Amino acid sequence: MDEKNDILLRQFFSEAAQQTIDDNGFTERVMSQLPVRNMQWFTRIWTAGCILIAGILFYVFHGFELLLVQMEVFLRTTLAEPPQVNPLMVVFALFSLLMIGIYEVISYQRAVK
Repeated sequence: MDEKNDILLRQFFSEAAQQTIDDNGFTERVMSQLPVRNMQWFTRIWTAGCILIAGILFYVFHGFELLLVQMEVFLRTTLAEPPQVNPLMVVFALFSLLMIGIYEVISYQRAVK
């Protein structure tokens, strides 16, 4: 039943997309009055600037040293005292991953059809 509905909707919208409404050129006039918004260059410059600033701050505040110290502390603490794992949390995490997997399979099957 779902497949029939999808076919009907696709057919309806493909026919509707081909229709044109005579508006005496109103749509074209409105579209020509809209400002051109080509901001792609700005977003690239903004992204590059943010990455550059983040890299500079990482270097200034000795980010590599901080990461190494934190990794050393983590490893020493973990080796000295293994973390306690709650079995209920493991079951919850596995169940969540299972539900996400099922959702992805279902959505992929819908997209393929």
